[in-house]
Amino acid sequence: MFITIHSLIASVSLTALGSQNTTTHFVTEFVLLGFPGPREMQNFFFSLILVVYLLTLLGNGAIVCAVKWDRQLHTPMYLFLGNFAFLEMWYVSTTIPNMLANILSDTKTISFTGCFLQFYFFFSMGTAECFFLSVMAYDRYLAICRPLHYPSIMTGKFCLILVCVCWVSGFLCHPVSIVLISQLSFCGPNIIDHFVCDPGPLFALACIPAPSTELICYTVTSINIFGPFLFILGSYILVLRAVFRVPSGAGRTKAFSTCGSHLMVVSLFYGTLMVMYVGPTSENPAGMQKIITLVYSVVTPLLNPLIYSLRNKDMKDALRRILGLGINQNRDIF
Repeated sequence: MFITIHSLIASVSLTALGSQNTTTHFVTEFVLLGFPGPREMQNFFFSLILVVYLLTLLGNGAIVCAVKWDRQLHTPMYLFLGNFAFLEMWYVSTTIPNMLANILSDTKTISFTGCFLQFYFFFSMGTAECFFLSVMAYDRYLAICRPLHYPSIMTGKFCLILVCVCWVSGFLCHPVSIVLISQLSFCGPNIIDHFVCDPGPLFALACIPAPSTELICYTVTSINIFGPFLFILGSYILVLRAVFRVPSGAGRTKAFSTCGSHLMVVSLFYGTLMVMYVGPTSENPAGMQKIITLVYSVVTPLLNPLIYSLRNKDMKDALRRILGLGINQNRDIF
C-alpha cells in the first residue's frame, strides 16, 4: 500500500515537472533594440555611425603607423600612445559592426553566446583602456617629477612589461562576472533596450533576482574604474605641483602641453564611464544609458586621435613626414 501511494506521488511529481519544463522557455538569443525609429532615420543613423567608425579606424591607425614608422617617436610615451590607439581600434570593433548590422536587420537578434562574447571583449578592452591611461599618467609623472631618473626607470624592457600587464590584466578582470551572469536563468522576455549587451539590462531580464551576483559585478567594475582613476588623479596632482614650481613660463607651458591632451582624454572617458557604471544602471533611463554608452564607446575613440595629434607637435610632424613620404612614393610610381 505504501509503495503504491509512493509510486503515485512520484508519477504525479514527474508529470508536474514535465509540464513545468514544457512551459518554461529558456532564452537562446536576445533582441537588441538599439535606436528604434522610422526607416529614414535608421538609414541616416547607419550612415553616420559608419562614417564615425571609418574615421575612428583611420585616425587611430594613423597614430599606430606614425609610432611604428617614425624613429623620433620610438619613446615610452609614444609607445604607450601607439598601443592605446591600437586598442581603440579593437574597442570600437566590438560594438559598432554589430550595431550597424542590427540597424539593417529586421530581427535585430544576437545569439546568447554572441551576446556574452561581446560583453566580455567590450568590458575587457574598456578595462585595458583604463590601465593604459593610468600607465600614461605614470609616464608623465616620471618625466616631469623625476626627470633625472626617468631614463633609468622607464627602460625599453620596463615599457614592454607595462604594456603586457595592461593588455593581460584587462582580459583577466571580467571572466568571473561573465560566467556568473551567464549562469542566471533567462526565461523571457529577451528584449534588451540597448545597442550592446550590458550588465544592467541583462540583470533586468533575469527570471530570479541575483543581488549577490550584481554586487560582485558592480564591485569588480567599480574597482576597475576607481583604481586607475585614483592613480591618475594622484599622478597629476604631483605633476601639477611640480609644474607650478618651474620658474620659467616657457617650461610650465611645455609641461602643460605635454599633459593637456592626456587629461582631456581622461576627463572625457572617465566622466561618462563613472555616470554609467559606478552606480546601478537601473537608476538611469534606457535612453540615457544609450547616449552615455554611445559617448564613451563611439565618440571618445573618434576624438582621441584628434586630441593627441592636434595638440602634439611631435605627432603632427611625424604624420606630415609619413604622408609626405607616401605622396613622394606615389609620384615615383607614376
